[in-house]
This record gives sequence, C-alpha cells and structure tokens, in this order.
Amino acid sequence: MNKLFARLLSILTVSFVLAPIAHSADAQKSILVTGATSGIGRNLAESLAKEGHHVYAGARTDGEMAELNAIPNITALRLDVTKQDEIDAAVKTIEERGTGLYGLVNNAGIYDGGPVLDTEVEVLNLVYRVNVEGVLRTTKAFAPLVVASKGRIATTGSIAGTVSGPRFAAYSGSKHYIEAFTDSLAAELEPLGVSVSVIEPGNYQTHIRRSSMKRAMARVVAAGGVITADMEKQYKAMEERELSYKTPEEVTQAFRHALLSEEPLRRYVVVPNKQEQQITIETKLRELVELNGWGPHRYSDEELLESLKTALGVTAN
Repeated sequence: MNKLFARLLSILTVSFVLAPIAHSADAQKSILVTGATSGIGRNLAESLAKEGHHVYAGARTDGEMAELNAIPNITALRLDVTKQDEIDAAVKTIEERGTGLYGLVNNAGIYDGGPVLDTEVEVLNLVYRVNVEGVLRTTKAFAPLVVASKGRIATTGSIAGTVSGPRFAAYSGSKHYIEAFTDSLAAELEPLGVSVSVIEPGNYQTHIRRSSMKRAMARVVAAGGVITADMEKQYKAMEERELSYKTPEEVTQAFRHALLSEEPLRRYVVVPNKQEQQITIETKLRELVELNGWGPHRYSDEELLESLKTALGVTAN
C-alpha cells in the first residue's frame, strides 16, 4: 500500500496553468468582502479597489468603517455576520445604491478551540456561529443579487479543512463544512449561471491567531482569573510568529481568479511553501487509500490509479 501511495503522489505532481483573468473596458465589478478590516479580507478589498472594482467592505466598528471609507472605490458596510439585522441592512443598502452585486466573498472567520476534551461547548458554538452560520446567513441573504448578476461566490476555507490535528477540531470542523457547503452550493447554482469556489490558504499573515489568544485571555479574566506573565509571553511569541508569515498577496490572487477569470476553479489551495502543499496533498492521498481499504467493492491498485489518471485528465501510457 505504501508503494501505491507513492505512485499516487507521483501522479499528482502534474502542473496546471490557471486560465487568464479576463480584463475589458466593462470588467469593473461590484464585490462584497466580509471581514475586510485586516488580513486576507483587507488585502483583497484594497487590491480589487485599486483595480477599479467597487468593493463593499464588511466591518464591525465605526473606526474600521471610517478607515475603509477613506480608500477610493471602497464602501464600508457595518456587517457582523452573526447578526441578521446587520446582514439585512447591508442587503438593503446595496439594493438602494443600485450597483447590483457580482461577487460575494465570505471571508469573515475566527480560530478558537483547543484539545477536544477541554473545549467548552460555548467556544465551539462561537466558532460555528461565525465560520458556519455566518457564511450561510450572508450567502442566503446576498445570493439573489449575485444570481441576478450571474456572478461569483467565493469563500475562505483553509487547508485545515483537509489537515487537522491536536487542538484543531473546532476550527478544522468549521472549515470541513465550507468544503461541503461549496460543493452543494456550486451544484445548486450552476444552472443559474453562478460559479462557486473555495480558497484554502495555508499560514499567511493575519490577525486570526492573536485574536484567538485575546479571546482566551478575556475568558480567563471573566472567570475571575488574572493574566500572568507567562500568558503575556505566549501572546508576544504568537504575535511575532504571526507577523513573520508572508503577507497574503498570493491568497488575493487566487480570489481574483475565482472572481474574475473566464474559467474559475472549484478549489484553490494557496500555501506559502512546498511543505504545506505536500502535507495537504498527502493527507488527501492517505484518506483516499483509507476509503478504499475495506469492503468487497474496493478498487484494485490498478483501478485506483486509472481512476486518478482519468480525474487528472492524464492518458495512461
């Protein structure tokens, strides 16, 4: 089986060239980006706006909205994806402005959790309220506008939707949902002319880890505890680590392809180094072998390889 795994991995080293992004005189689009105040969302919003697209940028505070509104071609919307009234108000604003909506980027998300047996249900619920319910709420609300434009929906997933491990059950679970959500929504909206994609980043520079540690420290205080010097040291180390990662321009390029290319893909794995790509692909291959490891209807090694070649569009020698 290890030999088969190696052969599967060698087949998957085929290189693909992304279709070019279409540019034309009327290519300017109206696109909503949730969670646009920092990290991936902010980078994407600024990039699209700089290209001349009209970006509706989701924010949660007056200060964040003022900062975003100061950027040409960006209109800030108060948009906490866990609050239906703010979502409904954002829909109404776009409708009243008459711009239509070509693209929806479900980017708002959080990381939280810990060891499975130690994670409080309230913490798990928080992750799912933002990463799962928030995506569903915004998609349901803005989909009619996107359908009317025969546009695009793209959601920030994660390689954690494929790769999980200690302390990642809550977050990875929420990103596993985005995988299923994307496939179901794509099948449902394809007849209506809407393309649906998921962008799956690896470790890039965002605020998601620092925000998680701040929430954990706030829970300590709320429970009557105190922030120790060791906690402060851990936060500082996380901050330094997070700031050492690459800025997310590569993730923005994947989103631009999903939103603007004539041939968008269903999935985009975007990682800063070969190691993260290898971990992600090898996890998928291991799962494939595991899925085929039991029962009377399992594929032979040869059948499995031929099936993979067919999926890749590779002609067997």
